[in-house]
Amino acid sequence: MKILYGVQGTGNGHISRARVMAKALGQHNIDVDFLFSGRPSEQYFDMQCFGDYQTRNGMTFMTENGRVNVPQTAKQNLMTNIFSEIKQLELTGYDLVLNDFEPVTAWAARQQSVPSIAISHQAALQHAVPKQGTNWFNELLLNRFAPVDISLGCHWHHFGFPILPPFVEVSASGGDHSHQILVYLPFEDPDQIVEFLTPFDQYQFFVYHSTKPLKGIGPHIHWHGFNREGFKQHMSKCGGVIGNAGFELASEAMTLGKKLLVKPLMGQFEQLANVAALQLLAAAESMESLDSVILKRWLKSSSPNPIAYPQVGNALVDWLKKGDWHQPEMLCKDLWSQVELPENWHKKQ
Repeated sequence: MKILYGVQGTGNGHISRARVMAKALGQHNIDVDFLFSGRPSEQYFDMQCFGDYQTRNGMTFMTENGRVNVPQTAKQNLMTNIFSEIKQLELTGYDLVLNDFEPVTAWAARQQSVPSIAISHQAALQHAVPKQGTNWFNELLLNRFAPVDISLGCHWHHFGFPILPPFVEVSASGGDHSHQILVYLPFEDPDQIVEFLTPFDQYQFFVYHSTKPLKGIGPHIHWHGFNREGFKQHMSKCGGVIGNAGFELASEAMTLGKKLLVKPLMGQFEQLANVAALQLLAAAESMESLDSVILKRWLKSSSPNPIAYPQVGNALVDWLKKGDWHQPEMLCKDLWSQVELPENWHKKQ
């Protein structure tokens, strides 16, 4: 079996899931090529596990001060050559296209009649899972941005649907240092983050952001450019995580038993849906702005128990090899049977 795996490169969550799958596919000696789109090629990092991967422009969202900038998003995507990229992508020799919300490979597979399977969090949102802020445009985007033959979504809870658990691979906790907090707010203004954290000097904040603040920062705020290994080490040791409402970051926090405070990227329907699910499950605190009152309360809260999600990647590759792709129910049921979810979650499903 030869697979082309298309991955949305906007943010790091899709890439994190692809890392798990790359390892599982490699262990089964499956021939796979990776294609990423959604960010400039020079902005990808720590990509060794993907071998000789390809990049395309694809389509992406433009953000400003913690919110999707709709005019800039439209302008940016109108400037791309995505239709040429789709037409020029040759899929001869591939038996299957795996897709994580990546439009170039999805549309090329449809045009060239190559079987395609979505493995994404967005695919879970096609079910009646908790959502907010949805409208006709968001529903259209879910179904038409990267259309596939078969959709396999992943979520923190199955909510009664054939949905996979999260694809999570994290290091065992290095001890819970309750006064160390990991901060990953890539869409927020750096100086506003500093202003938000400065009053709480009894805590140590480890901030990962692509841009340095212009203002001076106190000794309790440690600023880092994004480094995957450093990020994982701080995730393992911290007492809590402050982040946007991306799916993978929350999944890793839950797996490690880290308390979670999220500020969704406003105008991004997936993150708003994630907040709705987190609130229903009482799995995180949320804020619409960088709210110091909420932060003060959250810092004093206790940490949850870790959730031992199974190794989804290996089970999924076994399922792919069998070829019965239109019957995912037993795969999902078997994986969830291995998960002990928090008791209060069962009451709220």
